[in-house]
Amino acid sequence: MSFSPQRAEIRFGCGLSPQIAPPQSLDVLLAGLDGPDAMAERFPVLSYDAYWQRRAQWLELRRKRRKASGARAAALADQTRAANRRFFQDLLQGVGQNVQRWSRTGTGFRERLALFWADHFTVVGKSGPQRSAVASYVDAAIRPNMSGRFADLLIAAVTHPMMLAYLDQQASVGPGSVFALRKGDTRGLNENLAREVMELHTLGVGGPYSQQDVRQLAELFTGLGIDKSGGRTFRPGRAEPGAEVVLGRSYGGDRAGLEAVYRVLYDLALHPATADHIARKLAVHFVSDSPDQGLVGHMSARFLATDGDLRAVYAAMLEHPAAWSDEAPGNVKPPFDFVASACRALAVPEARLRDAEPGQVNRLIYQPVRAMGQFWQRPAGPDGWPEADEAWVTPQGLSARLRWAMAVPRRLLTDLPDPRGFVDDALGHAAPEPVRFAARAAETRAEAVGLILSAPAFQRR
Repeated sequence: MSFSPQRAEIRFGCGLSPQIAPPQSLDVLLAGLDGPDAMAERFPVLSYDAYWQRRAQWLELRRKRRKASGARAAALADQTRAANRRFFQDLLQGVGQNVQRWSRTGTGFRERLALFWADHFTVVGKSGPQRSAVASYVDAAIRPNMSGRFADLLIAAVTHPMMLAYLDQQASVGPGSVFALRKGDTRGLNENLAREVMELHTLGVGGPYSQQDVRQLAELFTGLGIDKSGGRTFRPGRAEPGAEVVLGRSYGGDRAGLEAVYRVLYDLALHPATADHIARKLAVHFVSDSPDQGLVGHMSARFLATDGDLRAVYAAMLEHPAAWSDEAPGNVKPPFDFVASACRALAVPEARLRDAEPGQVNRLIYQPVRAMGQFWQRPAGPDGWPEADEAWVTPQGLSARLRWAMAVPRRLLTDLPDPRGFVDDALGHAAPEPVRFAARAAETRAEAVGLILSAPAFQRR
């Protein structure tokens, strides 16, 4: 099948919109990755620096509360609870801003890639305050690097303080380090980051590495940590001395530092197993749970030929005929994608979400997405959200989608669209005739809109 603007927006973008035209060519689709990040600028989220400042204030409140008593303790308890609510409101703001980005963007492929790479380099906040900072990690480490070299994206994500905190890297100490020997530190080596870098971020499960490689990489990573201002730092005194051998190559030596960390990440980024792993993950996410092997091979070869130039890899995917095949139904949209693409199809006004109270965002988006099976930015583990359709096609998940489709659009819009036009706005010229009939025959607009959004054709890309 040849290029189709509507297919491009549905399969590789954020879904059809009655207000924003789909890309008219492959060149236009790829050009959307160039230039300033307009959506991140237009709909900003809490910055990492602002989060860290609020965290410091929160910790100080907790410290004072532990030492206080009586009325003073009660007042500090109220202030602490207010600070906790503020962190949750920051998280909800991030949800609303991400829906806005999907709803208003003219470069849907860019937003889809941001979500894909944020999942590939999963970070989960381990506390209420930290959960509010995941969006800032995505904007700082993922979005600026996702159309350049994979090595740069890998380094930015792996060494970001949020990743170091999530995988407990700041607690890792080299067994032979100065700190361990002089201070009697018993925490020891932590292999979490090294294992996930190899297993999830680069070479893939079953890749060409051993437990010894994991340990050597973990020793090379010792010293990586977070300083008092929340930034990434390297502490030579905690680093394991000497060189480490990873996949047969030696790194480090006389003086521990970031240079060796960057070198090993760069080499892992360009490994043939990494090319295969990344190519397959992209093909699975955008095209099919069981992608065409020719498509995967084409993308992998382009990855290796360009030293991991991601824009070139995306071009290889989009130029392959298998990427446009309609022989099998598209992948099922995960819950956030479903809700955000519905808001896009409904043309929910920008002011509706911008001016919404946090409680409204919670009730209309955050909690429904969770009921559908996707806890916003909190997957169960570092491997992120599942791609397989069956993970989302569950009785509970489908019931929650149906309830949302029937009830929430009327709360987002003052006037619901005419169903006869909305079926084309949401599904395009490929809308199945049974869906068109249901839209015409429904007793109310709310019911018709709900039926269109609940249709299998809208649930898939």
